[in-house]
Amino acid sequence: MDSLKDYYILAGIDEDVYCFCDKVQQKLKDRFCQIDSIAEFNQIKILRAMQKHKVSAGCFEASTGYGYDDMGREVLEEVYAEIFSAESALVRPQLTCGTHALTVALSAILRPGDELLSPVGRPYDTLEGVIGIKKDSPPCSLKEFGITYRQVDLLPDGSFDFDGIKAALNDRTKLVTIQKSKGYETRPTLSVERIGELITFIKSVKPDVICMVDNCYGEFVEKTEPLQAGADLIAGSLIKNPGGGLAPIGGYIAGRKDLTDMCAYRLTAPGLGKEVGATLGLNRQFFQGLFLAPVVTAGALKGAVFAANIYERLGFNVMPCGDAPRYDIIQAVTLGSKEAVVSFCKGIQAASPVDSHVSPEPYAMPGYHSDVIMAAGAFIQGSSIELSADGPIEPPYAVYFQGGLTWYHAKFGIMMSLQYMKNAGLVKI
Repeated sequence: MDSLKDYYILAGIDEDVYCFCDKVQQKLKDRFCQIDSIAEFNQIKILRAMQKHKVSAGCFEASTGYGYDDMGREVLEEVYAEIFSAESALVRPQLTCGTHALTVALSAILRPGDELLSPVGRPYDTLEGVIGIKKDSPPCSLKEFGITYRQVDLLPDGSFDFDGIKAALNDRTKLVTIQKSKGYETRPTLSVERIGELITFIKSVKPDVICMVDNCYGEFVEKTEPLQAGADLIAGSLIKNPGGGLAPIGGYIAGRKDLTDMCAYRLTAPGLGKEVGATLGLNRQFFQGLFLAPVVTAGALKGAVFAANIYERLGFNVMPCGDAPRYDIIQAVTLGSKEAVVSFCKGIQAASPVDSHVSPEPYAMPGYHSDVIMAAGAFIQGSSIELSADGPIEPPYAVYFQGGLTWYHAKFGIMMSLQYMKNAGLVKI
């Protein structure tokens, strides 16, 4: 075997798929250079923050029990605050996922009688139970504690409904939650610039309202982050972009010190806050994953751009489109049928380094309102910075592709998804 094509064919990619994808990739060199430029900017930003706060080998030591005086934990939170332009940050393995980080923040800030507003439409599925949107919401939802919820949808063209937002803001509106990424929707992802425009408008109507951004999937995709655009608080997951594929668990909350202190009290206990919380030997993975995050995120972004251009050229609706600016790592492809979604995900699974021999099937997953199929042969369970694809089995039958610890793996995953679609007779090249 003398060529790269030979290895791809050996791995299950036929010549038609290889040549089609190779032609698409050749036209993406300028886009990839732009992505690398942003990654370099963020890499130096993270490096300088680590140097400024004197990260040392001692920061990698494990703490147990109460976790008092955990130097690594305290320095890591200083580094996160520096990177995200926050007064303070909470970065903990006790924050089990992005939904948990958001739940801690909402529960810490909102009180009975307060109202929560989403000015960008429906939140991600797993937050519906947290807020209490569903009739059959589980116990301990915000609704059960007397916190109401109001929502303003985006306009058909994806723009903000400023009139609707102004009308929805009232004396009881305590917190506005803004989801940067699209979730299981085919709306545009919000840029930091657009988030800033939205926050400026909201605070012109109600200056004292707290604006929180769900930053999941969006970290290090741009040169700026939402706190620099006026957000009071951001939250996210360490098994997405900022964990760099090395963090095995964890989440972060960053922003105003008074708000992050409240979140710490909610996470642990009033009066204890950030003083407790053992890191159990995970500090090194957290630091090293953060250091690698810009490059890993860049690889995932290249994969998303590649996927958009592949499937757009084949006639499928994609969001964002192939030449659109990128503000998160998620690529939505509307495939139009259950069979196509399943075939796409089976291809992604077959391209994975872990569990490539298994075949994903749709099933009822906790927190989602329909059956969901998830493909993820990941080293860390549920790590969506690793190569993965998922989607609800319901019209319009869209699949959401994200991740890839390297660009090369993301590329192979997309090629294999197309191969499975072709083998099933669902696409012609």
